[in-house]
Amino acid sequence: MTPNRNTSKIDFTLVLILMLLSLASLVAIYSANSSFVIKQVVFYVIGTAIIAGIMQLDSDQLKKLSWYLYGFGLVLLLLLIVAPSSIAREINGAKSWFTLPGFSLQPSEFVKVFLILTLSKIIVDHQEKHISKTTQSDFLLLLKIGGITFVPLLLVMQQPDLGTSLVLIAIMVGMIFISGISWKIITPIFGGGISIATGVLYMVIWHPEWLKKYLGVQEYQFGRIYSWLDPYNYQSSTGYHLTQSLLAIGSGQTTGKGIGTSEVVLPENHTDFIFSVVGEEFGFIGASVIISLFFLLIYHITKVALETKNSFYTCICVGVISMITFHVFQNIGMTVGVLPITGIPLPFISYGGSSLLGNMLAIGLIFSIRFHYKKYMFSSDE
Repeated sequence: MTPNRNTSKIDFTLVLILMLLSLASLVAIYSANSSFVIKQVVFYVIGTAIIAGIMQLDSDQLKKLSWYLYGFGLVLLLLLIVAPSSIAREINGAKSWFTLPGFSLQPSEFVKVFLILTLSKIIVDHQEKHISKTTQSDFLLLLKIGGITFVPLLLVMQQPDLGTSLVLIAIMVGMIFISGISWKIITPIFGGGISIATGVLYMVIWHPEWLKKYLGVQEYQFGRIYSWLDPYNYQSSTGYHLTQSLLAIGSGQTTGKGIGTSEVVLPENHTDFIFSVVGEEFGFIGASVIISLFFLLIYHITKVALETKNSFYTCICVGVISMITFHVFQNIGMTVGVLPITGIPLPFISYGGSSLLGNMLAIGLIFSIRFHYKKYMFSSDE
């Protein structure tokens, strides 16, 4: 059938959502620390250029690039381990950044997107090769997905960067769900994982001495869990950020105190705790607007995934959704005390070049899908 292209190859709905997110970011950063606004504008301009470039690539080109990008990402993560401290400097206890004259770079922010591309190719290639699914082929695909994820995960954990490690796991989980692996395999594996996590949390709370004795866990390593469960008892140490965040958000009430009128002292308020600034200065209404924008973004990407008949594109959409959803849930959750603090920025809102450019790269993939999207009348193929 002759393809009937959309009247425009640009996804203007996604453009509008990004514009609103960028506006919200600049206002929030101005409220937190106005000196970072211009830099954030520059990062958004660079990110727009990245989107313009990546959207020119079709599915075949993205597939060919996936392994090269994955390998490039691993090389960067390896260099962080072996590079001297003058280049790979430790920040906040993690050796996650290349610090060079004039700029800093966090490779793991880009590795997330490279992982999404590579897993998408692995899944699609496996499905094309194993048209008749068997338990053996499903196990093989599960091993492929786990193995491809484990390598960067291990390198990120060496930094150590718990937040990024959890994001990589979230991406892997999302891709497993879309991979077509039988639920007879998925259910017991994830059930076992949840049981283990629950058991560890139980041991941390009720029997920490066993973990110290048999696993060699140190006292300070329990700090984040304890300060999350009872932050006010650790207010002068590990619970300081959370108690200040709760105070800031709570004091904003319904409409907030107004732009630039923050009264609660909160470290990292322009990065990881930008949502606390929004809650204090713009109240429940402002916080709801931010959450609504993320809902619209995720809804739109979901719509793109459902409309395309290209399996590779669908996998990419699921990976991007998994990444952004986990980021939003974890960041907002940690600022309101629902989840432990892990140092994950709020996508498109928090200040930070590597984080923003990594997210813009991911959104560039969605623009690429829409740019090369075709509708075939009277046909289910694309």
